Amino acid sequence: MTEIGGGQVAQEGDIWRLTLPAVSARVYADAQLSTYRTRQDFRHRPPLELRLRARFTREIPGTAGFGFWNHPFGPGMRGLRLPTAVWFFYGAPSNNMALARDVPGRGWKAAQIDAAHAEFLALLPTAPAAALLMRSRRLYRWLWPIAQRAMRVSEHLIAEAPDSAWHDYCLEWARDGVRFSVDGDCIHESGMSPRGPLGFVAWIDNQYAVVTPQGKFDFGVTASDSASTLEIAQVLIVES
Repeated sequence: MTEIGGGQVAQEGDIWRLTLPAVSARVYADAQLSTYRTRQDFRHRPPLELRLRARFTREIPGTAGFGFWNHPFGPGMRGLRLPTAVWFFYGAPSNNMALARDVPGRGWKAAQIDAAHAEFLALLPTAPAAALLMRSRRLYRWLWPIAQRAMRVSEHLIAEAPDSAWHDYCLEWARDGVRFSVDGDCIHESGMSPRGPLGFVAWIDNQYAVVTPQGKFDFGVTASDSASTLEIAQVLIVES
């Protein structure tokens, strides 16, 4: 459990309530549940299935979601790691992480990434030149799918923002792919599978990130004049 900048995590029965307070743009705030504290705690691998119910109240200023990742840049996590994640992820309008071609860099998504591959590492020295070339729309549409495949990125936009109704979410993480479902309906399938081990996380914060193929990078926090909440219930992780 993590509470930063006034973020709060509370449990009432089988409901976990993650609340972000009203904050200024000078304060990072986070409310988070996770199954890890150190690298040794990352243990989730495919095949497994995550099921839970969730809803959001009020507009989220930064990011929020739930699923599995490797917490690549976290405090107390020694050593830099390239990002690996499979999750339901929301980025507010201040975000622009344009990792999948033809999918907005913000919004409520089913998403995965696994950048820790030799194929992606081999492309990194070409990144500065490629970013300049991809400012041409035609070259972007030709070049970016190469990087996207190397990072094992697959995304699907569910909505511009999650709503306040309860929904049932299911993430089926197999060795050869991932299946995302909402309220019993499959909304996205990927033929790629992120490697583990990863840790479970559910969070809400006021952070934003801008990462684009054209070389735009920015990170920071945004202000919020009211509290926002993520509620999750009936969390079930079944490992085969």
